[in-house]
Amino acid sequence: MIEIAVLGTPVAKGRPRFAKETGHAYTPEKTRNFEAALKYAAQEVMGPRAPLDGPLIVEMKIVMPIAKSWPKKRQKAAREGIERPIKKPDWDNFAKVVDALNQVVWIDDGQVVDGRVQKFYGDKPGTWIVVKPLNPGNEGVFG
Repeated sequence: MIEIAVLGTPVAKGRPRFAKETGHAYTPEKTRNFEAALKYAAQEVMGPRAPLDGPLIVEMKIVMPIAKSWPKKRQKAAREGIERPIKKPDWDNFAKVVDALNQVVWIDDGQVVDGRVQKFYGDKPGTWIVVKPLNPGNEGVFG
C-alpha cells in the first residue's frame, strides 16, 4: 500500500486553456503546480521502487478548508463530517490529478480499475491518496 499526502487547499484538474495566438491547449498554472507537488510527494514515498504493475485501487480523501465566516454551529458540523462539500470543484476533477502519478507510482493510470474520491471539510486541508494492488477479495461492491 502506498500513501501520498499533499497538505494545503486541494486543487482539482482545471479545464484546458487555449493560446489565442497558436490555438494550442495548455494546462492552467495552478493545476500544473499542484500536479508537480503531488508528483514530488509520490517520488518521496516511492523512493527507488519501480512503478507498480497490474490492476490497482486508488482512494482519495480531499479535505477542503472550513470558512472562518461560517457560524460556529456550521463549522462544528463540518469538522464532524456532518456537512460535506457539495459545491465545485467536482469530485471527478480531483480524480484527474492522479495523472501526475504516471511513471512514478504506476506505469499508467489505465491500471486503476477501482477508485473512490471523498470530499470533507477540515482544519487541516489537503489531499491524501492511497494506492493498493487489486487482490482477490478486495474487488469492491461490483466485483
